[in-house]
Amino acid sequence: MVTLTDVLEAVEQLTDEEQEAFADIIRQRQIERRRDEIARDAQESRLAYRAGLLPSYTAEEAIAHLEMVLETSDEL
Repeated sequence: MVTLTDVLEAVEQLTDEEQEAFADIIRQRQIERRRDEIARDAQESRLAYRAGLLPSYTAEEAIAHLEMVLETSDEL
């Protein structure tokens, strides 16, 4: 198994330009993975809503709920 130290040592052997390209590739892959995760979550939420597993809220109710969740998370 390749360790993080192995990867860092290998990257240090690259030119500055190659290191920049490597960093850009890693960033783009992270962005793409996060985008895929968000899309999966959205699809699951849509399916749950259509199946009646999620309640519907008015905009005001949704905002109030979000504010309550944010206030609670700030207290942690």
